[in-house]
Amino acid sequence: MDEKTKTQDLSDYRRLIEIARDLASTLDLDALLYRIVKLAAEIAKAEEASILLYDDAARQLHFQVATNMELPNMRGVDVPLEGSIAGWILTHREPVRIGDVQDDSRYFDGVENATSFTTQSLLGVPLITKDKVVGVLEVLNKKEGHFTDVDEELLLVLGSQAAVAIENTRLFQQSDLISEFVHELRTPLASLSTATYLLLRPEISSTQHEQIVNNIHSETLRLNALASSFLDLSRLESGRVHFHYEIFDIGKLFNECCEVMQTKADEENIQVKIDIPDALPEFEADPSKIKQVVLNLLSNAIKYNRPHGTVTLKARMEKEQMRLDVKDTGYGIPEDAMPHLFKKFFRVHETESKVAGTGLGLSISKQIVQGHKGTIEVKSKSGKGTTFIIRLPLRAVRD
Repeated sequence: MDEKTKTQDLSDYRRLIEIARDLASTLDLDALLYRIVKLAAEIAKAEEASILLYDDAARQLHFQVATNMELPNMRGVDVPLEGSIAGWILTHREPVRIGDVQDDSRYFDGVENATSFTTQSLLGVPLITKDKVVGVLEVLNKKEGHFTDVDEELLLVLGSQAAVAIENTRLFQQSDLISEFVHELRTPLASLSTATYLLLRPEISSTQHEQIVNNIHSETLRLNALASSFLDLSRLESGRVHFHYEIFDIGKLFNECCEVMQTKADEENIQVKIDIPDALPEFEADPSKIKQVVLNLLSNAIKYNRPHGTVTLKARMEKEQMRLDVKDTGYGIPEDAMPHLFKKFFRVHETESKVAGTGLGLSISKQIVQGHKGTIEVKSKSGKGTTFIIRLPLRAVRD
């Protein structure tokens, strides 16, 4: 081994140590994983690199981060366990080196078809921590020659570091979220316990009996909504939700949201308006996730509005971004509550007892918007209504 090679190897290992220090000192998972794929591509002298995470429920791998994640349609591409090299690496827990993937029967061409990025050579390693496989790290297209034993060794080290980071971050986030969730469960569970005790009392009247049954029903619905929202937020925070990007009509999405909420709006005598210019540019995002955000904001705008009030859904182009506004004519949000709106389980004290909710909707909405590399903000004054403003890139982007 010549001196130049030794120096390069030493430099590569030094950088691995630096990555290990970063992994131990931060919980910013996406930023660290992006650094890892960049480093993987550099030290293996490959054109691109990616990390695919495993979804236990769907039994599929999906792209979490890649050096070329900005390629159209790359986000949302699922890679099956059967009939893919990454799937083979995951199920066999072994690294794979291939000189030409086109000659390998395990090669899955779904990514190539979706992005027009051509893969030739590949080196992939499993991400294993505590005997659990959480995903796959791959480098693609060696710039000169073939992937070597040293490339594989370095990638295995990176892979083990990435696996530990993913698992530690998930455990920390889930532990924090679960403790908050358990705390929130106490109130509806206490109500249910009291209600069932009262139902067993022989002296209650039929009217009281009916009222208690209605309370049990409403608390059960609240628990169900809380559990569903908790699972949504848990998956978003742990990186297990991936977005399926496509180009769609925001006006059509607004109309669909209005149809879903029309009955509730009619019950509250709220008028819902849509304000969209005749020509808007093509918009690329995950329509189901953006719909979830708009429905949540629209539902809140109806619930917290004045009788015979108005809600306006508005879309505009603003500085090369798509801006979506949800504006209501309600009572507004107290100034002291504004800094806490997007916190988990937070509900405005003045309306907490009057309007049902989980306190997770805005947290989920913020996670979805930030996952699209967008922003969400709120403008409100007590007595003068509220406007939520979302700004999203026109095209799917990594950073």
